[in-house]
Amino acid sequence: MAAPASGRAASPLARALRRNRLLGVATALLVLIVLAVVILPPFLPDANATDPVNRLLPPSAEHLLGTDSYGRDVFSRLVSGGRASLGLSALITVCAAFTGMVIGLVSGFYRAVDAVVMRIMDAWMSFPAVILAMALAIGMGASIWTELIALTVLFTPFTARVIRSRVLSVAARQYIGAARVSGMRPAKILVVHVLPNVLPLALVQVVILSASAMLVDGAMSFLGMGIAPPTPTWGNMVAEGRSYLVQAPWLIVVPGIAIMTCVLLLNLIGSSMRDVVDPRARALSDLQRLRARGAAR
Repeated sequence: MAAPASGRAASPLARALRRNRLLGVATALLVLIVLAVVILPPFLPDANATDPVNRLLPPSAEHLLGTDSYGRDVFSRLVSGGRASLGLSALITVCAAFTGMVIGLVSGFYRAVDAVVMRIMDAWMSFPAVILAMALAIGMGASIWTELIALTVLFTPFTARVIRSRVLSVAARQYIGAARVSGMRPAKILVVHVLPNVLPLALVQVVILSASAMLVDGAMSFLGMGIAPPTPTWGNMVAEGRSYLVQAPWLIVVPGIAIMTCVLLLNLIGSSMRDVVDPRARALSDLQRLRARGAAR
């Protein structure tokens, strides 16, 4: 009797993979990229080792992606920069998601504070993302910790609003009312009954948020407000290569493609995961697919 139950539990993900095989491909590619930036750096030349004699060399067997204006191996810097960019983006995402989830849970469940908290979040979200992050970075001084704090502050309201909307939906269900009537404490209801229903959506939000964090991190590094050279990141690699766009276009193209690829993969994974955990999104996706099949006939 246990086997059918296991099959039913796995069926939403299995159906999602059958309907959208790009989800599996995107996840595999992202895992390969993460493994590469974690495992390869010790086996590659020093990313900061300069060689002025061999500066601006094109891609070759010795230097797979050429060298930069200081003679540093671009492939080594790309891999090391990926570790910094992906690691910082992941840390920003975790901090922002945790803070936003706490705020969203409290605001959605305790309606007495909801109006005040959400008005603050709305005002927060009204500022352009990059400009707000730059203002915070300028005020606190450029450093990795400044970027972490600035982007956590920046992305927290987006997660808070998404979580709050799900909490409001869950709190209106009958079993929550029954738990209240039975005398269960509100904090226990929040942890035992509301939080498990919110976690799947929070996971989707983490994946989607990480794509935005990577873009803003790249922009701040490009503008000199993130991790400072010579420590490589994909953003400051683009910034360093802009003076050699005609002479050595690979200096910009390579890290730019890396950022674009990771952002696209994360967005694809996040949207596919949302179809799995959100019944309304899944129903809309199925309806659109049926309409497409009808139009094809």
